[in-house]
Amino acid sequence: MDFRLSDDQRALRRGVRDLLDGRFGREALRAAVDREGRLDRKLWRELGDAGFFALRLPEDDGGAGLGLSEAALVFEEAGRALLPGPLVATHLAAGFVPGAADGTLIVTAVSELDCLVQHFDDAGTVVAFASDGTPHAVDASEAVAVRSLDPLTPLHRLPRPCAPEAPGQLPLGAAVLLTAAEQLGSAARSTEEAVRHAKGRVQFGRPIGGFQAVGHLCAEMLVRTEVARAAVYAAAVRGDLTEIAGAKLLADEAAVRGAKDCLQVFGGMGFTWESEVHLHLKRALLRARMWLTTAQAEEIQAQALASEF
Repeated sequence: MDFRLSDDQRALRRGVRDLLDGRFGREALRAAVDREGRLDRKLWRELGDAGFFALRLPEDDGGAGLGLSEAALVFEEAGRALLPGPLVATHLAAGFVPGAADGTLIVTAVSELDCLVQHFDDAGTVVAFASDGTPHAVDASEAVAVRSLDPLTPLHRLPRPCAPEAPGQLPLGAAVLLTAAEQLGSAARSTEEAVRHAKGRVQFGRPIGGFQAVGHLCAEMLVRTEVARAAVYAAAVRGDLTEIAGAKLLADEAAVRGAKDCLQVFGGMGFTWESEVHLHLKRALLRARMWLTTAQAEEIQAQALASEF
């Protein structure tokens, strides 16, 4: 099986990166932080117009008719840019919830694990997803704001039980895979930033990247990122839940450890608002508990191994 990207896939990734670089660069990111995570609805509609949410819908339904592999590339770029918002939930709701596909409606989802809802104040509807991908409306009238680790991701909590009976216990594979793709993009960006800083920062008359300890950190970040990339891309092609769970484990590790190592390369500067590194770390820690936690992913892997004996 050939996992190399096609020319069309590379063009798709390049187009999404150009779009996000132009519309959600450093200044827009700072503005989003100043808005305490409230979403730019104009940008959300532009994402809808660009086909971000309707990517996997059939062409007859106004979509691009692409698959999970292409969606993973798009969400990887979103993670790289730290694009905020319930991107996965709105993408999954396209085709079910009117307005989700074209970005005129923001759809968020409740986490059955901890009853948390992202971007509640911006969302037009709150849903829970069944294991087959069907969204079910959730009564969010009693949602209470809670403090979020990530300043770009406002959170509310619903009282238990927070989801209807319909959603199954199995995680929704597409949601897990796309979240892993976001983690992969974040890990790649942290690696790029660490290498850039290591080349430009001079101490004792030489770039700090020339020191063995810093060079090893950057090399380990790159290895974790590329291992996670291979796992995410392969899981996107096969669509197997066990492989998706493994990809999420690797992508979570690459994103969280990568951001921590990037902070080490930056030193104290990495903890300041002058740098985006701390934002990547906070988002990576939050994503690691979204859709599928480490413990849940490990259990899926363990069950798959046990079934072979």
